[in-house]
Amino acid sequence: MSNGVRIEKDSLGTLAVPNSALWGIHTERALLNFPISGIQLGTHRHLVRALACVKKAAALTNSRLGLIPADIGQAIASACDTVASGGVDHAFPIDVVQGGAGTSTNMNANEVIANLALELLGHARGSYEVVDPIGHVNKCQSTNDVYPTAVRLALVFAVEELLDRLGLLSASFAERGQAFADIPKVGRTQLQDAVPMTLGQEFTAFSVTLDEDHRRLGEAAGLLKECSLGATAIGTGITADPLYVKRVIDTLSDVTGVRLVRARDFIEATWDTGAFMTFSGTLKRTAIKLSKICSDLRLLSSGPQTGLAEIRLPPRQAGSSIMPGKVNPVIPEVINQIAFFVAGADLTVTMAADNGQLQLNAFEPAIAHALLQSVSWLTNGCDVLRELCVTGVEANEALLRSRARASTGQATALLPFVGYTVAAGLAHRALVSGRSVLEIAVNEGLLLPAEAEALMGPTSRMFSGEPACQ
Repeated sequence: MSNGVRIEKDSLGTLAVPNSALWGIHTERALLNFPISGIQLGTHRHLVRALACVKKAAALTNSRLGLIPADIGQAIASACDTVASGGVDHAFPIDVVQGGAGTSTNMNANEVIANLALELLGHARGSYEVVDPIGHVNKCQSTNDVYPTAVRLALVFAVEELLDRLGLLSASFAERGQAFADIPKVGRTQLQDAVPMTLGQEFTAFSVTLDEDHRRLGEAAGLLKECSLGATAIGTGITADPLYVKRVIDTLSDVTGVRLVRARDFIEATWDTGAFMTFSGTLKRTAIKLSKICSDLRLLSSGPQTGLAEIRLPPRQAGSSIMPGKVNPVIPEVINQIAFFVAGADLTVTMAADNGQLQLNAFEPAIAHALLQSVSWLTNGCDVLRELCVTGVEANEALLRSRARASTGQATALLPFVGYTVAAGLAHRALVSGRSVLEIAVNEGLLLPAEAEALMGPTSRMFSGEPACQ
């Protein structure tokens, strides 16, 4: 060691590593090889935690089987706890976009954990003759079973947060639905006036659709709990002790509190990315449905003087550097943009899955980053949409009521009573005269005034989906 660096050696030669670095030569080479996105592995907190959990489970299993010394196994396990806690995320500086099927990520974890274990045992960083990143930390493992297991586990961790936020967002829409339950409005199809409904029904439907996706995401995440740890290079378990292979997944379940299951066929599981594609597709579904809702919010709040102007969104920032007083729907807009990225990420996952060859998919780093970023952005987006928009939505009640009373959509509610031909004539005469359908129906003796008034009440079957007249 000299000049603030230590010289480490691998099969390609030697390289200087900063003395202050918890990583080693394999990580240093990755820093030189992959200056791609500028996004460091350590920003994916759930993946770093998952890697630490996998390494801890391996160390405990190896130690219990006598495959590594007990003191070294315990030091590795303690080092893994430090990594899992988030205390050394800065020690994972490699780019999330990398070649090598995740080897750089696996070695980054091996080296950081080894150096933390060395310090716990009273040795200097880089003293790999005592705790070796490969010989001890990576014992009975390969990148090809460690990395996909960690990615699956990271997604399970991450989706727990997303499901929590999605549930809160759904509840927020449901609350607005209750608040707007008695406010009539005109429903639209193909951007044209259709039939009466309530604003509460519109917002309640937003809640219901998010509840559906909450369930679908949970189901898709369940597929990620099947893992191949113990499969090593291509699924044959080569270099791994048979008892290790039998026990390590149960140990990982104990370490994480997540009930994991062993893949039915390790060969297939080593190259298969079907669970990632299913999960990605479900994320895209959720993102697109959120985007549709936000597009509706933008339309419903458009104006405020010359648009639909049916609802008012909380003003969050000045909307223009040139138009005084303009306020834009910036929160729904940012959710739309998140959805665009998630849809693109799904295509990335699809292409990466398609291009895996033979016994291994080399492109799982792209899959991991695409999915973890999508989950993170959707989680943050749900928080922002709920806190800065949905909870503060207000109804333009007077405008909604006047439009509902004047709408020719009332004619549809009269179909069971007067028939299609008569109802169509009422709608036409209402458009020409500017009078309401109900007013004309009363004037022509088709309805009593009290019946017409009842049809516009909040409990009317006009808003319930049931026939308006018997």
